Amino acid sequence: MHDPYDHLPKAGSFTVTSTDVVNGEPLPTPQMSGVFGAGGEDVSPQLTWSGFPEGTRSFAVTMYDPDAPTPGGWWHWAVHDIPAAVTSLPTGAGSGEGMPEGAIQLPVDGGVVGFAGAAPPVGHGPHRYFIVVSALDVESLGVAPGSSPAVQGMHMFEHTLARARLIVTAER
Repeated sequence: MHDPYDHLPKAGSFTVTSTDVVNGEPLPTPQMSGVFGAGGEDVSPQLTWSGFPEGTRSFAVTMYDPDAPTPGGWWHWAVHDIPAAVTSLPTGAGSGEGMPEGAIQLPVDGGVVGFAGAAPPVGHGPHRYFIVVSALDVESLGVAPGSSPAVQGMHMFEHTLARARLIVTAER
């Protein structure tokens, strides 16, 4: 299976960790979707990042499923304009509670603004979920609320200094 970030320009890397999810492991029930019928709670995971490059002026956080049965995968979370002084998000920040001032959450696939948990189709096999923190060289991407994660990605294309990621799985 391909890595959806392979076609992007090479960027440096840094570290992201979580008290809620473990790299390479299945998503816990709270990070599964209730809205889309997967028996979860749509609670975004806690994230902490470090080791990002000097010159970082903001961060973006995304969660993407490249294995969804659609031509373009499925976006579960898209946040940008997280101030450079912020190096973590608490559990549940995707609901808006605990999201830093100035950060913008976009509507993701399915129309939810904020975090939508994993909901792979029953019997479709394992899906990978790329939780990515991107260090950006601008304070604001200039992407308006209501834009799509694809628009966010296009704006991030030339501004990403480095990426940190966790890859988790889910299957029903």
